[in-house]
Amino acid sequence: MELLSLLCAFSALYFIFMMWKRFDEKRDQECYILDYQCHKPTDDRKLDTRFSGEVIRRTKNLGLLEYQFLLKAIVSAGIGEQTYGPRIIFSGRESCPTLKDGISEMEEFFHDSIQKLLDRSGISPSQLDVLVVNVSMFASMPSLASRIINHYKMREDIKVFNITGMGCSASLISTDIVRNIFKSYKNVYALVVTSESLSPNWYSGNARSMILANCLFRSGGCAVLLTNKRALKNQAMFKLKCLVRTHHGARDESYGCCIQQEDGQGMLGFHLDKVLPKAATRAFVDNLREISPKILPIRELVRFMLVTLVRKLKSQSSKGGASTSPKPVINFKTGVDHFCIHTGGKAVIDGIGLNLGLSEYDLEPARMTLHRFGNTSASSLWYVLGYMEAKKRLKKGDTVLMISFGAGFKCNSCLLEVVRDLGDENVWKEDIAVYPPKSLTNPFLEKYGWIRQEDLSTFNPENAVI
Repeated sequence: MELLSLLCAFSALYFIFMMWKRFDEKRDQECYILDYQCHKPTDDRKLDTRFSGEVIRRTKNLGLLEYQFLLKAIVSAGIGEQTYGPRIIFSGRESCPTLKDGISEMEEFFHDSIQKLLDRSGISPSQLDVLVVNVSMFASMPSLASRIINHYKMREDIKVFNITGMGCSASLISTDIVRNIFKSYKNVYALVVTSESLSPNWYSGNARSMILANCLFRSGGCAVLLTNKRALKNQAMFKLKCLVRTHHGARDESYGCCIQQEDGQGMLGFHLDKVLPKAATRAFVDNLREISPKILPIRELVRFMLVTLVRKLKSQSSKGGASTSPKPVINFKTGVDHFCIHTGGKAVIDGIGLNLGLSEYDLEPARMTLHRFGNTSASSLWYVLGYMEAKKRLKKGDTVLMISFGAGFKCNSCLLEVVRDLGDENVWKEDIAVYPPKSLTNPFLEKYGWIRQEDLSTFNPENAVI
């Protein structure tokens, strides 16, 4: 009898030990964001209205119809006059880039943002265990990741990932790579470097679906420091709660809506198809369907299910077979305090706001980031997050939903928990006091609105004052 009691006691203790061990191991797999540094190029790289007009005029393949299309696109894009471009544009060589142009653009960002991040965190390059670099439309040999390792003399055993072609959603893909590494290794520091190289990707043709990219994308980047060290959890800024990736590459329409290709004249560019909004909506809906149960309270999920069920029953019982009651909408604000939206353009921000039922207050960070910095591709989320922080919106315990889209077609999202009260003005330090401005009106219409009244038969680009 005593032996049986001992066996039972031992089994119970063993079960408790295994449960505690599993719980303890899980604590070492948490993903914390210690700090991040957005890149702010120098003022001599600002693209104001006058200079943008000069760049458009010297693109010889453009005519009146293209001018009118570009004017409409720029005016409705939501981009201001203080965004940044690559140096190659200011030297007038955008149509004939060299390998050095692309590398120099990236190294200017690397050496600025990574150094500032490491200096502020007090972490030396030799302490980094993981490096993930994502730049979608530029690849060099050796890789950009190797150039960073060489510059900062990082360790020989550092785990390195250099990813390309992932588009504007690459930042969360890089974060997901780090999150998965954290599941297998304890006490790790990881550095994520996210940007886009514009120097080798200027389109000099006249295909409307491809010159649009010249209007939307701007220079920028961000370096993010992450760890799974539990001793540093209280020093962290954010804790990654969950991350969901949705990829619709198997659908031909989604796959081809956002793609790098050559036009009819053999000029390389980035094609944005008319079906892009439709593809983005499909990916967004599928992504929300998966992440909603992970981030929303049970009461909201139950409410939504009940309202949907009642509407369906009413629809079946009605003579016409269709319900006249409004379509049920899930309230994401029951589980999310802040919305960090990719600055893909005014239409993207408006669309997400409409689908999620967000207010202008919720959309303000994305709108202001688009106006001040433009669409900086995968790094844009961190500029939006920086705006929230600079406005002192982020308080301990708050949650932030990040939403990004990218070529493929992909929609990626994640939920962050704010670990401590945040209020650093970061990259917004010199501008946050004047944002939001009284008006976001684009000066292009005032300066170049006359183009809309020009006649195609008499218009001469050489005589146009742009």
